[in-house]
Amino acid sequence: MKLTKNKVKTAGYVIKRLRDNGFIVIKCFAFFAKQDPRLWTVLINPGEASVFLTCFLNKEKIDEVMFELNDGGRFFPRNVFLKTDSIEVLVQYLLEHNVTNSGYYPGKRFFIKGAGVLNINNEITQQKTDQKEETLSGESPLCESC
Repeated sequence: MKLTKNKVKTAGYVIKRLRDNGFIVIKCFAFFAKQDPRLWTVLINPGEASVFLTCFLNKEKIDEVMFELNDGGRFFPRNVFLKTDSIEVLVQYLLEHNVTNSGYYPGKRFFIKGAGVLNINNEITQQKTDQKEETLSGESPLCESC
């Protein structure tokens, strides 16, 4: 049986795993120059911790994956780099530095099928819907490219 390695350098894999762990993640940018070691950037917990996570490939060594965490110095020292091939290490590092995985995003409510809705007062209410997410004002999401 062939074991496949996780794709920690792909934005989709990291976003899915962070969301599975309760973080709110928005993909911000994935188009850098070919010479640029950055692959993509996502925003974790906007409006709360607002941590930019940037993935680097081949910055110092060939096939090396490295993450930069930048929140303006609130939870992390400026320009922190984390070298890892494991999402679990990344999640643990976020939790250790007080980036919560509560899944609450002010201004938006997220629907979890069968679990109810986390409303603006941070209370769970039961509501059935086929929509995945919806803004409180009925407008489109924050980022047009997301």
